[in-house]
Amino acid sequence: MGEFLELKAEDNNIFSAYISQPSEKPIAGIVILQEIFGVNKHIKEVTDLYASKGYLSIAPALFDRIENSVELEYNENGISKGRKLKELCDKNALKDIDAAISVVSSAGKVGIIGYCWGGSLSWRMACQSNNLSASVCYYGGDIPKLKNLEPKCGVLTHFGELDQGIPIESVEVFKSVKPEVITYTYPADHGFNCDHRKQYCQISTKVALDRTLKFLKVNL
Repeated sequence: MGEFLELKAEDNNIFSAYISQPSEKPIAGIVILQEIFGVNKHIKEVTDLYASKGYLSIAPALFDRIENSVELEYNENGISKGRKLKELCDKNALKDIDAAISVVSSAGKVGIIGYCWGGSLSWRMACQSNNLSASVCYYGGDIPKLKNLEPKCGVLTHFGELDQGIPIESVEVFKSVKPEVITYTYPADHGFNCDHRKQYCQISTKVALDRTLKFLKVNL
């Protein structure tokens, strides 16, 4: 359904992005932010999914600053390499995301949806960018640590109650500090939205998607 195109960030970094277009005039633009596994099959499927819902959707390849065409497996080796690449790319990722926002802004308002590392980036972008109208964050590990940031647009967050990497206690603290952010928790593990990994939870995924689509409809 989609295809890759080449983008340039404000610091002249050249990187690729997977873009997927709806069959009719787009409702708005959506930027999909990757996990630490790259713009892999799952992320492309998610991007296509939102295009099928009427959004001009794009997934920037945030690891391209270090290594092109990264698609990692959901195993220990993939996690190890993904974490290293995240550390190297985390600081400048927002510049690449800005470039992706510019592309899909041709469709009107823009929302952002991130998973894992991308969930944390979605929160940071919501608190930094003036060009977003909605942000959805799936199990972003840095979000509770960045609870003092102030969002500039509506934010919806999804967390797994069984996620060992994001203690539910820290999520509850985040909820109390940020009552303006819509925060949901699910009886699921980290990565529950990805049907390519063992942590996948079909019911939680469906409920979270329904909530996300309603949130986007209100804000975009």
